[in-house]
Parts: sequence; C-alpha cells; structure tokens
Amino acid sequence: MVLSFSKNSLDYSVSKPSDRLPEKLFGTDGIRGKVGDLLTPNLALEVGLAAGSVWQEFKASEGVIIIGQDSRNSSDMLSMAIASGLTSLGLEVWNIGLCPTPCVAYLTKTTEAIGGIMISASHNPPEDNGIKFFGSEGTKLDKLLTSAIENTLRKNIDGEMNVTGGKCGKTLQPHHLVQNYTHFLKTSLPSDLDFTGMRIVLDLAWGASVELAPSVFQALGAEVISLHCNADGDRINVNCGSTHLGKLQKAVQDYGADMGFAFDGDADRVMAVDAQGRVICGDYILYLWGKYLKEKNQLPDNLLVSTVMANLGFELAWQKLGGKLMRTAVGDQYVQAAMWETGAMLGGEQSGHILCHHHHFSGDGLQTALQLTALVRQQGDCLVSLVNDSFTQYPQVLKNVRVENREKRLNWQNCDALQQAIAEAETAMGNEGRVLVRASGTEPLIRVMVEAQNHDLVNHWTDYLVKVVEENLAN
Repeated sequence: MVLSFSKNSLDYSVSKPSDRLPEKLFGTDGIRGKVGDLLTPNLALEVGLAAGSVWQEFKASEGVIIIGQDSRNSSDMLSMAIASGLTSLGLEVWNIGLCPTPCVAYLTKTTEAIGGIMISASHNPPEDNGIKFFGSEGTKLDKLLTSAIENTLRKNIDGEMNVTGGKCGKTLQPHHLVQNYTHFLKTSLPSDLDFTGMRIVLDLAWGASVELAPSVFQALGAEVISLHCNADGDRINVNCGSTHLGKLQKAVQDYGADMGFAFDGDADRVMAVDAQGRVICGDYILYLWGKYLKEKNQLPDNLLVSTVMANLGFELAWQKLGGKLMRTAVGDQYVQAAMWETGAMLGGEQSGHILCHHHHFSGDGLQTALQLTALVRQQGDCLVSLVNDSFTQYPQVLKNVRVENREKRLNWQNCDALQQAIAEAETAMGNEGRVLVRASGTEPLIRVMVEAQNHDLVNHWTDYLVKVVEENLAN
C-alpha cells in the first residue's frame, strides 16, 4: 500500500501501488512508455520477476533468457534491472548488448533459450523505452503468456502473491552470438550473389543497426554510405530513420546511389528510397517481393497479408497479377497471426515491418533491405524501373492528433460526432475512397487516414475529420 498526503492538507488517501500502472500494461508491442514515468528500475525488476516466474511455470524451471537492447541511454538501466529479477529466480541471462530486435528473436529460436527480451521503444523518441518479449520459437509471446506476466506483476506489487528469488542465476555477455545472426542474414541470400558495383546509403537512426547493417552490405561487396551511424541514445530516431526520410532522400541523390534504406531505432522495420529519391514503402516492397516469389512458385495461393493501411492502388495492382490480399488490424502481431492461420509466406505493413516465413518469423528491417537489394540485382534492373512498372498509389494522407486522455482515446468509437463525420465522409467519397480512424497502440495519438483517387477529396476530408477529433476528444 502507498500512503499519500499533502503538506497543506490533512486529507490523505491510500492506494495500491499497481493502481499507478495503466489499466492495460501491454500494448501492441510489449510494454512501452516514458522512462522515469511508467518505466522505472523498480518496475523493470518486477517485470523480470514476473516474466521469469511465468516462463518457469510454462516452459522450464531452469533455462536461459536472452536480452538485447538499442542505444537509448535508459537501455542499460532497464536491462540490468530485468536481469536482476530473472537471475534471482535461478535463470541464466545472456546479455548480448546492442543489436536489432530480430537478432534477439533469431537467437532465442536457434539456441537453448526459453525466452528473449528486447529493450527498445522502436521508432519512439529518446525519452521513451520499451520491453518486448519473445518465446522460444522466436515469435512474440502470445496473449496467454503476456496476460499471465501482467497479472503476476500486479499481484506481486500489491502483495497478493509473493514472487521472490531464492536462487542465484548468472548473467553472461556472449556478444559474439550476434555474429550468428549476421551469418544467417548472409546465407539467406543466393550463394553466388553479391552487391559489387552497387552504391547504397543507409540511415541507421543512431540506433541498434549502426554496427551490423554497414558491415553486412560491405561484406557483400556494396559501397556503403552511412548516415547517423553511431550508437547515440540522445539522438536515436530524432529527425532521422524510417519515420524521417528527407535526409536519406537527399543523400541518395547527392551521392548518385542506386538506392537507400532507413531503419528505425531497433531495426525491425525499414523504408527504402530509389535513385530518384522516391520513398518506397512497405506496400511496394510487398508487391515486388511478392511478385518475385509468385514467379518462383513460392507464394502459396498467391496470398499476401497486410493491414488496413495498405494502399488501394497496391491491392488492385496485386489482384491484376492474380494475387490475393488479406487485410488485418494495424500491428505486425496481427499480420503474423493471419500468416500462421492461412499459411501465407509473406506479409507486412506499409510502415516497413515485413515478415517472410521463408527466412524468419520476425519482422526484420535489415533482412528486408538485403532481400530487396538482391531482388534488384537478380532482375538485372534498377529499383526505379521496377517501381515504375508496379503500381501507382492512391493519394493517402495520415494525420495524428494527440489525445492525452487515455479513456477518450481508447473509446473513440463512442464519440457520436466523430462517427457521424466518418459516415459523412464515406458517403461523399463512395467507392472512390475510404476512411480509417484508429487509436495508436504505442503512443497517445488518434490516427486519421483518408485515401481517395482525388487529392482534393483526401485533403478536405482529412482536415475535416482531424478538426472533429480535436474538438471532441483532444480537449
């Protein structure tokens, strides 16, 4: 229990410590929040205890947990606190240090580890951080286990159950294991293929890929120009990386590069830029990679899985090739679930999370960049031409409205004014457009997206809907 009082008042209140946690701790991608607010050393320690006890209950009483991290200043603190909780239960921790999120997923799958943890807030700003969990199969933990971890955490904090250490596990630092992941990336490409003669620009976002990405491309013969290429926790994702492509676009053109790639802070997503400086988003990557696999008879039912954000122009072009597109809710976990259910081998998001089950069960920005480069080399063409021959995107505008009130944000569907505005927009556009409104799973934002054949329609209805959200939810 926590007793709180004010100097200027005799009033006091008593509350449980867990009452200070969000109603739902796990979002669409683990636990994520502001360091010092939600994410503290104490919470990280409790998370380690809770996760360790759940893994011991469902997997094994003894075993290895792999921990990796991005470059944020808070990542050391959080990883050490979590490791303390895990080792106090007798579990062994392998802290592999700075690495991409898919590296943790791959090593968890290919070693004797019973679980993996990545400390990262992905594309979020430096003051945020997060905790992502992986099962022994290299996939994100299912809802059963994440719910068990959250329930155990809350009960332990409130004193309703007592998860305590009694054994002492070890923390090792086998950083050399990261090279196993590097070897996997190289061997997933055709053995006789190299990138000799290709000039490639990489925006590393001051994050988790600063060491691996340039070295892999260079080992394959490419000339590499790196931007934001040091591990810098103060600048990770700041005006760079997969969500800020302007500097990459300029560099590709200034250096006369064949293409460029921008990763986010933990390198599980990537956005590409062609030689003309055009942004090549996940829709184009899925189309080009899917077309290649389809021609090789390696795409079951010619099926791709994407999300509700996938561009209508992409869907129609894929259908013209005889392909099928399944849409899911936004989030790579939903894409992954649909791929497992349908047997699809390729899926992803417009934002650059791409999953290819031919190689890996985790979204992997570096692998996607390598595979797209290999595809261009194998086609004997340039990325510009391949994109020109693919499809034309429908105009699409996405705007974010900050909504701090969590209850309003998560229950936006109950706002009558917004529902009426959405219906009005959909009726006006008919079959020539669509509207998507959703609450972000990782940030305090309501996202408003409008897509139509006509730019004027898109801009008009986007501005209208944003205004309705601001007036009814953001105040």
